[in-house]
Amino acid sequence: MACTLTPKPQAKTLLLAVAVFMTLALSATAFYVPGVAPQDFKDGDPVAVKSVKMTSAKRPKLPYPYYYLPFCRPQKLKNTRENLGEVLRGDRITNTPYELFMNQNVSCRLLCRGEKYIEKSYTVDQVKRFERFIREEYRVHWIMDNLPAATRVEYDDTVKYIRGYPVGFVDSSIGIHIFNHVTIVGKIHTNADGITHRIVGFEVRARSVDVARYEGNPSDLNDMSCKVKPVNDDKGGLILNSKSMTDGRRKPIVWSYSVQWEPSDIAWASRWDTYLSVDDPEIHWFSIINSLVTVLFLSGILAFIMLRTLRRDIAKYNDEDKEEVLEQTGWKLVHGDVFRPPKHGFWLAVFYGTGVELLCMTGMSIVLAMLGMLSPASRGSLITAAILLFVFFGVIGGYYGARLYKTLKGQDWKRAALTTATFLPSVVFGVCFVLNFFIWGQQSSGAVPFTTMIALVLLWFGISLPLVFIGYFFGFRKRPYEHPVTTNQIPRQVPEQVWYMHPVISMLLAGILPFGAVFIELFFILNALWDNQYYYLFGFLFLVFVILIMSCAEIAIVMTYLQLCAEDYHWWWRSFIVSGGSAIYVFCYSIFYFQTKLEVDDVISTILYFGYTSIMVFTFWLLTGTIGFASTYLFTKRIYSSIKID
Repeated sequence: MACTLTPKPQAKTLLLAVAVFMTLALSATAFYVPGVAPQDFKDGDPVAVKSVKMTSAKRPKLPYPYYYLPFCRPQKLKNTRENLGEVLRGDRITNTPYELFMNQNVSCRLLCRGEKYIEKSYTVDQVKRFERFIREEYRVHWIMDNLPAATRVEYDDTVKYIRGYPVGFVDSSIGIHIFNHVTIVGKIHTNADGITHRIVGFEVRARSVDVARYEGNPSDLNDMSCKVKPVNDDKGGLILNSKSMTDGRRKPIVWSYSVQWEPSDIAWASRWDTYLSVDDPEIHWFSIINSLVTVLFLSGILAFIMLRTLRRDIAKYNDEDKEEVLEQTGWKLVHGDVFRPPKHGFWLAVFYGTGVELLCMTGMSIVLAMLGMLSPASRGSLITAAILLFVFFGVIGGYYGARLYKTLKGQDWKRAALTTATFLPSVVFGVCFVLNFFIWGQQSSGAVPFTTMIALVLLWFGISLPLVFIGYFFGFRKRPYEHPVTTNQIPRQVPEQVWYMHPVISMLLAGILPFGAVFIELFFILNALWDNQYYYLFGFLFLVFVILIMSCAEIAIVMTYLQLCAEDYHWWWRSFIVSGGSAIYVFCYSIFYFQTKLEVDDVISTILYFGYTSIMVFTFWLLTGTIGFASTYLFTKRIYSSIKID
């Protein structure tokens, strides 16, 4: 499924060695996967609450580290070591001053003391920063026992949990409220021994409390207990108004929290169901049924061509007793030119090798995720696995790229190997590097640190590049692919083509069906990317991926057959470009999604969206183009081996 061409027996040893090496490399960091091993707590055991980042509901705003806002800090800030995927996602995991102990409730506790009694005072610039984040609907993301914080929302008799909790809210009649008091609700499942507990839920209930409603013990600096008075007509929530802070005035804010531990019947293995619930599973089933109908319809067309038209053509071409043979028209007449090496065959081999690498990486990533090996509980594991798989599958992409390059009469295999190994990574790295400057300027946690860039470059040149060269070395030593017919020395003139066989029109027509097979699932993927949601329906995605492969292969074969019937033998690049035509519709849909689903009000977010979208569309074009080219190549060899050539 993951690769396009079946390797020869001589290549099986190489592929087996690579598979063993990749398994050992992945298992070196797979002895402990965060979130997989349950952790037991006894009564009174400390439970850590860690901050991850802040993201905006007005997508696609940049993520920010938790302490970008002047929240209360612990005495010593400790950063948790993130994996590659977490860093690229913008996660910056740090400790917080919240003190929790298993099964011990807290009615009210001060988070930190300020300069005056229990409140801290903030400057006008700090208040403006709070106001901006509240207006832009930023949410705070915490984790406790590797479980993300969630906010319970009820509407229309439906209970839904949203990741994180808001920094505050805007009341159009009163003003901007900041949430300075949180109630941390930990749901625990008691084990069979009756002594230890497991955390199966993490809920945060935030509210705004005016400073005047707090009561504490100012005489004892170590006493962090507090009490909140009921709401009255004069004092309710804590309102921010930076415009009223003149003459150097400062805004007092009290930070406090409560802790509630609630028993739960939820098993530890099911604790993620709250976050992974599907709002509309019928839509996913509709997308699968729609895709299946599309592919079946296309398969019916292809079967009609293959069983009726093609069989009749082969029978007619092989009937040498008829005089009409000398006057035949159609795809047999171009048998002496159909396997003529195309122009720019070097780049076709580079694109093909890169596409094979992408195809293997995508297929294996989806399979691993579908089997549960890349659980959302292991943050960043999907991104990390995809990068490593792309690196290790470089040897397979290099092997097949070299076989095609030699078939197309290529000689400088080292240059082809270097280009294959560096082409797509250079494009992705270059675009991301430019975008990273914009993110750095905004002090966002989404900016990739310089050390991570160095690690990616070392991974690229230290592992990926040598593996591609190894694949090219073994692939170029093999004999070129054998063709069933010989190529004439003088190229045949191509007759004038009908309007719908123009490459651009063919690409637009051919891209409709593959895009129609995936566009509904594409909506959910874009939601996961830009709305900070979990995407975990990899069973659906696997089916859609298989349908995409079938659609691209079949539409490329149909278009190539029509092209050969029109006596146009320039099918090499045409099959690649036509099959990748669905990428144009993916880009158009991305523009539609940007206009209708996102709330973008700044230039930086727009640049980032279309920058990352361009990378996604280009890789999708390489992927689908490779599928179409490989299937067309096999189809062309098959039909010309079925006829008699004088």
